[in-house]
Amino acid sequence: MAFKKITEQASLYRHLEKMTIHELLTDINKEDQVVPGAVAKAIPQIEKLVEVVSDKMLMGGRLFYIGAGTSGRLAIVDSSECPPTYGVPYGLVIGIIAGGEKAITTAVEFAEDDKEQGWKDLESYNVSDKDVVIGIAASGTTPYVIGALEECQKRGIITGSIACNPDSPVSLAADFPIEVVVGPEFVTGSTRMKSGTAQKLVLNMISTSAMIQLGRVEDNKMVNMQLTNDKLIDRGVKMLMERLQMNDYEKTKELLLKYGSVKKATELTVK
Repeated sequence: MAFKKITEQASLYRHLEKMTIHELLTDINKEDQVVPGAVAKAIPQIEKLVEVVSDKMLMGGRLFYIGAGTSGRLAIVDSSECPPTYGVPYGLVIGIIAGGEKAITTAVEFAEDDKEQGWKDLESYNVSDKDVVIGIAASGTTPYVIGALEECQKRGIITGSIACNPDSPVSLAADFPIEVVVGPEFVTGSTRMKSGTAQKLVLNMISTSAMIQLGRVEDNKMVNMQLTNDKLIDRGVKMLMERLQMNDYEKTKELLLKYGSVKKATELTVK
């Protein structure tokens, strides 16, 4: 029996070109509201994956995301935001996209169809059984991703997956599969829409929860964020003023910039 892709089923809406802009926006928003509920159903699956990711990272391992097209771009976004947000080193969370850096902004033809290349790309980072590799594929059938996960399994590397079709091939290649079934897209087959939104929400949950487990958040604050622009410096100063009960903005700013993070400034000042 052929694998049935819900993500490729016909849209529930017809003649989109005849809709008013208001109708288009209303119906897109109506479909988007399906996504959080679908993600909520997958929380038990997400929880299991976050537990193993956190454990591996606490033991010095890394987290890899690998995907193609929209899924790969989401992988790049989530991984690239961890260092500035949580102050972790670049290379702790790594996003890999089929077709390489060019594919971030430009479609690379047939890159997702190469079943061997995914593992080759992972190998270039010396991936090992200390790490966790999460394959992202809305359809659940992307050869580039499936091939990478299958090779990881052969080598005892823990794998996870995020797909938007039930019982998909990519789930079979994952030790910890996550399936968020959001139904047909508003524009038939355009998985950059609900499927992409679902994947982004799940990635947010995985990386945020893991960073909290690693101690990169205190209370509800990003105390290790990198001070890379004026907005973040201002946020850090106000955070530090609250933590140290200081009233002088400029003196607090000097202290923050001296130590480089809210956490370090707090620890070394309190001592």
